[in-house]
Amino acid sequence: MDDTLANTKTDYLVTKYINRYNQTKRPIPVNFKKTLNHLNYSERYTHLIHSYPAKLLIHIPYFFLNNEIFSNEGDYVLDPFCGTGTVLLETMLAKRRGLGADANPLARLITEVKTTKYEKEELTKTLKLILQRSKNYKQAQNPDVVNIDHWFPKKTQNDLAKILRAINTIKKNKIRSFFLICFSNCIKKVSFADPRIAVPVKINPEKFKKDNKKFAELTNHVNKIKRLNVFLKFKDISLQNIERSDTFNYNCGEIYKAKVISEDARNLTKTLKSTEKIGAGTIQLVITSPPYAGAQKYIRSSSLNLGWIGLADTTKLKELDNKNIGRENYKAKELTIKATGIKKADALINKVHEIDPVRAKIIAQYLIEMKTAINESIRVLKKNGYFVLIVGNNKVCGMEFNTQSYLTEYIESKGLNPVFKLIDDIKSYGLMTKRNKTADIISREWVLVFKK
Repeated sequence: MDDTLANTKTDYLVTKYINRYNQTKRPIPVNFKKTLNHLNYSERYTHLIHSYPAKLLIHIPYFFLNNEIFSNEGDYVLDPFCGTGTVLLETMLAKRRGLGADANPLARLITEVKTTKYEKEELTKTLKLILQRSKNYKQAQNPDVVNIDHWFPKKTQNDLAKILRAINTIKKNKIRSFFLICFSNCIKKVSFADPRIAVPVKINPEKFKKDNKKFAELTNHVNKIKRLNVFLKFKDISLQNIERSDTFNYNCGEIYKAKVISEDARNLTKTLKSTEKIGAGTIQLVITSPPYAGAQKYIRSSSLNLGWIGLADTTKLKELDNKNIGRENYKAKELTIKATGIKKADALINKVHEIDPVRAKIIAQYLIEMKTAINESIRVLKKNGYFVLIVGNNKVCGMEFNTQSYLTEYIESKGLNPVFKLIDDIKSYGLMTKRNKTADIISREWVLVFKK
């Protein structure tokens, strides 16, 4: 399906959903993958330059950006929880201007590289130079990486350090950033971390009996990691990303730029280095998928990458984690709970508190901080602008934490009108861990659409 036909289909569906919701006031079941199935069949530009947990399905921003109902060419589109830039890249492809914010410096760097155009020849020459230099080094200094000996064989550490040393000799910031992301995308792939789990969990064959197939499978994987050619792995990932970048560069023509402007959705500044806030009423469309309460471990999942590429040493990880909405780590002295002002939520929080005061604190603080972030998005939104919020409900202590209902109530209390609600049955295993038995898998994505 070409873009013209896809956009016509999107216009038709948006109008259909608006009319249906006006009549019924009930959420509308959808399947974005089936509705926009032309997006399923091929890799889309630079979306896959780096792995990252709980990425937003690209079909959702595509749906809201490729029509003239929610925004027009050249309009500003904001994602205050931008992660690795899924919305920002789709904003560029739809010929809008993208702005983003995220607390994780790794996510911000991935977004920067993903939305930047590069010349293939320059990247190819630089890759060759990095490989030559890194293989010629006799030694290199390891950065401060959490539990480095636990996660990496000694030879792997030495080879990674040499590649990193060579990358850091690249003077051009833009090019250096590209290869830092390629390097970062190697990290878990050459470690003993289980590739199926977002947060680092070490592969342990000893959990199984020696005659178990799983023991043999995991033992083979561990041995493969020990023998792995790190230079070749880095080269392969870099070459793949160079091709992705080239596709983006040459197939997208003249498009508007996107950039990350802030590290905090609660304080949207003009640039990352500025303290001046972006102006009120400047954004036509907000599309965002915020973290879930007590289910997000973005800093922990990124900890090895953050250490290796120098974005956060072991002393900075806790500080970074504290900047995230939805975090879990609270000390005993921090467990005082404030009312959220959302009646049904406060009633649930009181019930949870009787069972588990820590989890009660987590969900209460989540809603309080989300209210602040929502206020900031509403502040920058134009009159008649649109706010699209993608959220999921989960369970806390066996009780449903109805995120979509709580946030809908709050957003409507701020004067925004509901346009429609969609439900897509996408199971998000994302960042849930077995350790957190009081949480549950996110089984549905709610897409909430409001107009200011």
